[in-house]
Amino acid sequence: MSTALSPLLAPMLSSAAMRAVCDDEAYLQHMLDFEAALARAEAATGVIPANAAGPITKACKASSFDLADLADADAARYVHWGATSQDVIDTAGMLTLRAAIDALLPDLDRAIAGFAKLAHQHRNTAVVARTWLQHALPMPFGLKLAEYAAALHRSRTRLQRLRSEGLALQFGGAAGTLAALGDKGLLVAEKLAQELKLPLPDAPWHTHRDRIAEAASVFAVLTGTCGKIARDVSLMMQTDVAEAFEPSGEGRGGSSTMPHKRNPVAAATALAAATMAPNLAATIFAAQVQDHERSAGPWQAEWPTLPNLLLVTSGALAAIVDIAEGLQVDVARMRANLEATGGLIMAEAVAMALAEKIGKNEAHHLVEAASKKAVTEKKGLRDVLTKDPKVTAHLSADKLAKLFEPMAYQGASQALIDRLLASLEKK
Repeated sequence: MSTALSPLLAPMLSSAAMRAVCDDEAYLQHMLDFEAALARAEAATGVIPANAAGPITKACKASSFDLADLADADAARYVHWGATSQDVIDTAGMLTLRAAIDALLPDLDRAIAGFAKLAHQHRNTAVVARTWLQHALPMPFGLKLAEYAAALHRSRTRLQRLRSEGLALQFGGAAGTLAALGDKGLLVAEKLAQELKLPLPDAPWHTHRDRIAEAASVFAVLTGTCGKIARDVSLMMQTDVAEAFEPSGEGRGGSSTMPHKRNPVAAATALAAATMAPNLAATIFAAQVQDHERSAGPWQAEWPTLPNLLLVTSGALAAIVDIAEGLQVDVARMRANLEATGGLIMAEAVAMALAEKIGKNEAHHLVEAASKKAVTEKKGLRDVLTKDPKVTAHLSADKLAKLFEPMAYQGASQALIDRLLASLEKK
């Protein structure tokens, strides 16, 4: 279960909490938890002697692992009774996934709260909405921030659903029939599930890996959302845009040779993780194709892949927490960028107002021609329109002036912000 990330890179690409979850000793402890719980369940159902459970449970502590304790002459015969190695490894994987979700949820809460707070603060801050990386329309910056919070909240919901519904005990013995336990197989399975606080599936799932694949998809989606936010922030931090910045400090974001640089280092971490996660998830998806009742190869491919997916997901989210709680917004620069095209960003607003008077097609052609003239003659669009009698016949100078106020053309944006923020309260 150990990460393939080097000790040098692991702190950059993962959180300390997730590294603890994916640590070899932690995984060993999950395997030992299975063995101890199995012994207690089988003792309780009369499969093994009652006095065997205590020594086995005592020996199942990874931090003080002692072969002498484990090799208790009377109890050792009953360790792993009726189980197979895949039962231990898969159930340990389920316990690891549960711990991983618990490690991610606090960071998710912080990121969601951070962006929600920023959305409230900037719901009336106008910014350029960009499509195909070009200026499109004005929008409230708060809407963009509320969308970040809501997308992260959807991942939170997925994680919670995965924790409550997607995890399951693995216990089937050599071929998934529990034959070694005779008529007590299901009774032991029920007690084992209770001991580990894992749902008991209808049957063992040794070569049906849809649960693992679903988990991988949930983590990959979260990492992708983090990557989307990071992409936006890195673009907003460009020198030519300079609208918003991730937090900076001594020794952070600078260049080794260029003293003036302020690099998007948190965004880079999230983007690196978002680049890795889809391929890790793809390996898990490919590993679903397994043969008969126990498979050789695809199952083993999950072992290094899943913990690395957990690690990079945690790194992406930790970076986004950093951004959500420390984003610095330059409102004046946002306004300047809105005006950078000489009013062209308000062309749709004018065209729609004209359309009410002369129809959509004619209005579109009029404003399109005026826009081209403004670009060619290096004039403001409003100046060109106020001198066009075909326009002023329907729109007064005062009406045109109002049409060039960015926050006057935001449609349902404020209602959308409210709806997005309200969605954060849904459990």
